[in-house]
Amino acid sequence: QVRLVESGGGLVQPGGSLTLSCVSSESIFGLQTMAWYRHAPGKQRELVADITRGGSTFYTDSVKGRFTIVKDNDKNTLFLQMDNLKPEDTAVYYCNGAGVNPGGWKYDYWGQGTQVTVSV
Repeated sequence: QVRLVESGGGLVQPGGSLTLSCVSSESIFGLQTMAWYRHAPGKQRELVADITRGGSTFYTDSVKGRFTIVKDNDKNTLFLQMDNLKPEDTAVYYCNGAGVNPGGWKYDYWGQGTQVTVSV
């Protein structure tokens, strides 16, 4: 069982920056997709950004140009660089690793989440 541990959340003013980290207990090289999701109070969980094993990335429209997802296979770590933060970015951010292994079994790993609060 892969264990994912997020860190880097906190309180930041609008326009500020944060870098979230997600460290995996095992190699992330083979994971098909790694992603950052967020869950704000009263809203549904939202996919923020993801990155495939091959390095292709996706960003939800509201964070394009402000957030950057990076995967460091050597350090077994996924990052989310968040710039020009807005109050609407306030949420608990979760790291995810998902896909299908060579044996055909689906896997879906989640971290415990880290709180990001954007406020004056």
